[in-house]
Amino acid sequence: MHEAVLTENRFPSATVCAQCHPRQFREWSVSPHAYGQLSPVIIAFQNATNKKVLSTSGDFCQRCHAPVSAALGTPTATSSLDLSPIERESITCVTCHRVRQNFGKITGRLPIVEGDIYEPMYSVDDGTRLKEVLAQPGKYPVQPKRGEPGRPIHAEIKPFFELRAPAFCGGVCHEVIAQTGGRSHEMLTEYKRSPAAAKGITCVDCHMGTVQGKASPFDRGPAAVVGGVPTPERRVSNHFMAGPDYSVVHPGIFPHNVDAAKLKTPREWVQFDYEAGWGTEKFEDSVPENQVFPEAWQSVDDRFEAREVIEEQLKLLAWADGQRLEVLRNGFGLSEVTDIRVSGDGLAFSLVVENLTDGHYVPTSFDIKRTVFLQITVTDSSGKVVYRSGDRDPNGDLRDKHSRYVLAGLLPHDDDLFNLQSKTYVGIVRGPERSQVLSPPMSLTAMPMVRPDGRPTMLYARTRASRKHRTGIPAGQSRTAGYRVPADRLQNGETYRIDARLIFQPVPVNLIHTSQHVGFDYGMSPREVADRIVGGAAEVWRRTATVRYAAEGR
Repeated sequence: MHEAVLTENRFPSATVCAQCHPRQFREWSVSPHAYGQLSPVIIAFQNATNKKVLSTSGDFCQRCHAPVSAALGTPTATSSLDLSPIERESITCVTCHRVRQNFGKITGRLPIVEGDIYEPMYSVDDGTRLKEVLAQPGKYPVQPKRGEPGRPIHAEIKPFFELRAPAFCGGVCHEVIAQTGGRSHEMLTEYKRSPAAAKGITCVDCHMGTVQGKASPFDRGPAAVVGGVPTPERRVSNHFMAGPDYSVVHPGIFPHNVDAAKLKTPREWVQFDYEAGWGTEKFEDSVPENQVFPEAWQSVDDRFEAREVIEEQLKLLAWADGQRLEVLRNGFGLSEVTDIRVSGDGLAFSLVVENLTDGHYVPTSFDIKRTVFLQITVTDSSGKVVYRSGDRDPNGDLRDKHSRYVLAGLLPHDDDLFNLQSKTYVGIVRGPERSQVLSPPMSLTAMPMVRPDGRPTMLYARTRASRKHRTGIPAGQSRTAGYRVPADRLQNGETYRIDARLIFQPVPVNLIHTSQHVGFDYGMSPREVADRIVGGAAEVWRRTATVRYAAEGR
């Protein structure tokens, strides 16, 4: 507790900001930004990468996913359960609103101005509204002076208009050049070359307006509600900023919730079996007398209170899923099943996947892990499957070269797979390149570490030994996926149904497999993480068609 207080004096928590900014807090609390450090996948990926390269990656991932932890010097392998509350907030309020310098492409190494809640905050606002609030202490019960009784508030808003600039988003985190020179994230570069940049449309226009993923008007309302009294109406930014990621952790931990934090610690929350119905009338009325609960949850009153929190959390997560689907549908387009051809060779057809955005590739950001694929199923009139592509192996992976079942020869490789996930290729001592799951290149010597290259990798954007093969779709463009069902699987005169689904999943299951040797946070098993990743995958679009197979000469 004492450590948490000291940390609060250096970096105020979002829960403090929530006292006057409840709307912004609620939007942020369930956002991809707020989830950045809590994701067991990200933590395992970082730990596995560091182990692979003898820790030479340092805090590279942490700087963007947990900037307060990076500023405090917290070891990167620390469990989220052992972090201070402000560190668990990941990309929190002060990550953007306590920055006063714009250094360009620095990959998260942007200093956060330290200080408690009374110190100035930085915003696109010039501080006029705050001055009006402070000038009316009778109407707005706040206290800008440290040590005086009353609701604490920052005494000043300093303008930092770079917050609206794409260079701020890209310079801080969304343009990542790894130590090896490889471009892990290229969003700022993509944006600068895009039609959106030419039109003057910025990141915040599409991601902080009223429609997720599309340039839209901003909402209007009070910037703050102080003691139940709203401030005058003004333009209000949406702080959810939808992305493709979703939570796989216990809902008592995420979204961030003030009531949940007051009720129990994160370690205690992971012990609460909400899926078994703890805290519901049905469960508690029929619980056996010999039922053993963890010490933290022995009180039935605590379980009832926890259930109320969980229900609210699940509602908020469902809302976030809707916002995520909105941003995906505004980014990806899928045509109807087209170019259907029937012949003696079989049944052929196509679909067109389109990038509907003006601002960047799809997928973008960490595109070497974003799994966007077409799941194709062709069935006859009895429902028998005669063709599949984009289906999963028993682990939940696609049948590509990283499927353990394909590598073992237990399943055939999916030659028709349409997947927009970019891949990392590395040079090996003998033979050609090979694709690998963890992105850092293995040294060509016996020592597995990232070594300095003999040429300027930052200019070439990759090392001599590795490269990223991009398969995404540039802004405003499209790609066509073609399929053919062999004639020997078809019956003349039979009617077939084509079912096509565009699926978005933030990471492939093979990343879980490759990272599992370092373990997953919250005591989660690799199987549990993988199942939740697959279970949360979004069906962005679905298209169907029927065709009668009547080949000539048959």
